[in-house]
Amino acid sequence: MTTATISAAFYRGNKSFSVEQILTKTPGPDEVAIRIAYCGICGTDMHVYHGNMDSRVGRNRVLGHEMSGVVEAVGDNVKMVRAGQKAVVRPLDPCGDCPACKAGHQHICHKLKFLGLDTDGAMQEIWVVPAHTVHILPNSIRMDHAALIEPLAVACHALRLSGLQPKETALVIGGGPIGILVGLVAREAGGSVIVSEVNVNRIAIAENLGFTVANPTETNLAEAINASTGGKGADVVFEVSGTQAGVDAMTASGATRARIVMVAIHATKPNIDLFQFFWRELQLIGARVYEPADFEKAIALITSGAINADTIITGVSPLADVQAAFEALDNNPTALKSLIKVGDLF
Repeated sequence: MTTATISAAFYRGNKSFSVEQILTKTPGPDEVAIRIAYCGICGTDMHVYHGNMDSRVGRNRVLGHEMSGVVEAVGDNVKMVRAGQKAVVRPLDPCGDCPACKAGHQHICHKLKFLGLDTDGAMQEIWVVPAHTVHILPNSIRMDHAALIEPLAVACHALRLSGLQPKETALVIGGGPIGILVGLVAREAGGSVIVSEVNVNRIAIAENLGFTVANPTETNLAEAINASTGGKGADVVFEVSGTQAGVDAMTASGATRARIVMVAIHATKPNIDLFQFFWRELQLIGARVYEPADFEKAIALITSGAINADTIITGVSPLADVQAAFEALDNNPTALKSLIKVGDLF
């Protein structure tokens, strides 16, 4: 690959970014260079923007991991990927040697590196990544839609761990981007889905997608769930809000032997009603990121059109406007998923 200059957006601390010209990197023997089309802004990126992760990412980091692109070049040892293929990256780089990795759980490696946080990410025109992180896409897929594959894989992982069966009632607490994707995946799997959300704009998006929505500021959520299930409660509860109120609702709304899946990352340790776990024999399941099978499922869902990507994507900005994009997204009640258009060729 010929060395050239490319644009990259660097987080500089204090809610600031600078777009600079850097030299491209030639992929090593086991690496792949991808020309980036789109990169989504996720909740973790917003935490970085607010300065909450400076001790981890520093102030000289290219963010971004929800991406789509086209393979630009491959290293000498890479045989399964070739230039010109559409691709996404599963941004996890495990150590391969810790107890979790040896048990086959590389996605929760004890020393896991997350690309785009612990390394530079996809908000640059060409991103060089380990070959094992690359998933090839069908040519028919739209590149803006493909940027939803990474967050959709989070939802696919949570759904798989939940064991949701057709016709079971699934309560999704929190109607943000991940919550909506969890709801869509649960409905695609045959579940009867109810979304709990307080933001009126996100309620409107959820209703536009065909979900039954309960606003816990206007109604008692547990009572509403019981009323809609003949007093049984939700068979599966996905906690995606990251709030104490969401944790309270997850135990109050679960049916006997309900499976509760903790998808959200909580900023502080929540209080959990363990009495409900005893009385109803509830199960609590942690769901962290994803595994390769979840990425392949997400790719299939996006490719088939089973996910209404155009409704979920509520904004697109060029890389040159990354600062304005983060500022606009900050505390924006109408936004769901914002994308940065990194490349001009797509």
